[in-house]
Amino acid sequence: MYPRIRALREDADLSQALMAAQLHCSQQVYSNYELGQRDIPTAVLIRLAAIHHTSTDYLLGLTDVREPYPGRV
Repeated sequence: MYPRIRALREDADLSQALMAAQLHCSQQVYSNYELGQRDIPTAVLIRLAAIHHTSTDYLLGLTDVREPYPGRV
């Protein structure tokens, strides 16, 4: 999961600081999410999926389909 959130952020040309601001956390906390040093709370995981227009299943590595489910944002 952790490499996926980093790859999605980098693909979107977003900084860790910008992602942290969108998630209402510090840049250090966000960095710890990417490094796998801190578990990602469910609410943050859902917000990450919405920001990157994907599913939580993709972020969790349960599917390789990057597109969100039909009818979801």
